[in-house]
Amino acid sequence: MAGKSTYKPSTGIERWFDERLPVIRIMHDQFVEFPTPRNLNYWWTFGGILMFCLFVQLVTGIVLAMHYAPNEALAFDSIEHIMRNVNWGWLMRYTHAVGASMFFLAVYIHILRGLYYGSYKAPREILWILGVIIFMLMIATAFMGYSLPWGQMSFWAVTVITNLFGSFDALIPGLGTAIVEWVWGGFAVGNPTLNRLFSLHYLFPFMIVGVVLLHIWALHIPGNNNPTGIEIKAKKEALSFHPYYTVKDAFALSVFAILFAGFVFYAPNVLGHADNYVPADPLVTPAHIVPEWYFLPFYAILRAIPSKLFGVIAMFGSIMVLVLVPWLDTSRVRSASYRPIYKWFFWSFVVTGIALGYLGAMPPEGWYLIFGRAFTLYYFAFFLIVMPLVGLIETPTKMPGSITEDVLGRSKGATPTAEGAAASGAPAAPEKR
Repeated sequence: MAGKSTYKPSTGIERWFDERLPVIRIMHDQFVEFPTPRNLNYWWTFGGILMFCLFVQLVTGIVLAMHYAPNEALAFDSIEHIMRNVNWGWLMRYTHAVGASMFFLAVYIHILRGLYYGSYKAPREILWILGVIIFMLMIATAFMGYSLPWGQMSFWAVTVITNLFGSFDALIPGLGTAIVEWVWGGFAVGNPTLNRLFSLHYLFPFMIVGVVLLHIWALHIPGNNNPTGIEIKAKKEALSFHPYYTVKDAFALSVFAILFAGFVFYAPNVLGHADNYVPADPLVTPAHIVPEWYFLPFYAILRAIPSKLFGVIAMFGSIMVLVLVPWLDTSRVRSASYRPIYKWFFWSFVVTGIALGYLGAMPPEGWYLIFGRAFTLYYFAFFLIVMPLVGLIETPTKMPGSITEDVLGRSKGATPTAEGAAASGAPAAPEKR
């Protein structure tokens, strides 16, 4: 997708600056004139939405850190101080808390879009892997952030999750215990633990920014995938990113911002847990310990395995398996729009993710446990069995010859495309947007 730069400095100062540090040229070439497939739908706008979410989390997080006290005796009260005494503190806190949920909502849609349209296939494997790394950093950052209010659910979530490393004792005696004590900074969750989690929670977002820059760089080498999975073959099949997709992204972001604002102003606590408004008490265990909603599918996988060690392996494996997707999918067709068998398995996978999210919030007993194990089995089967086998046996439906044909459709006349029909004087099919 790289080509000769079209940027022309308009003033002497711009020319002087461009010769020494061509930042404006790079931004112009990569975010203004960057050739983008003309048939991208609204599922592609979630990349821009994720950039917005990351910016919101950084800004609100930095402001909150100015007033937060990472001390087990003061942390809970410092949150109340932010909510009641700091100017607009309630808005910063609610925006940051709801923003985490909106961030994960957008990233799950972004991942599912990639799985549906085959955005992980060559030459975009590195792009996909960097995306998985961002996802793992997000999970770590969100977990550490959830601990900071130091309420009942925060404290016990930290206790339960960090104790999982103790399962490594089954591999090497003493290894798990040593890791747990190192994470805790002692023999129990306490002040050193909170300090470490706060420090890392502040650091990781800047690591995410670094990997996001690599992710964008890796995207701009091969260029965007598109709903057909067909590469750009002619200049007319692409549009400059600005103004066409900046306007489209802005509209999608506006709709998303309305949803975001609706939660912040009208239901800021609906995505959280009431027990987190009770100060942490090591002597009182909540009746049912659950993580935030965006961790529930992985929590359900953890609890579905009887063995603690294998449960931990399954939980981490459910994320790490995403790295292997470019090589597990054996189909030569990218987009599921032309894969009739895979499409059904994909939507079953979406239902599986939602079901695991529900089961993760339920007690691990009775039918909840049975269904949890069944859906966990399908989760891994989708990647390890369905993707390799379906790609070999499936017969794809007929694909368009180009992006132009996909956008304009075939003419009813003798010419092969609607554009050809228009050129010969025959009426062209209406453009599909």
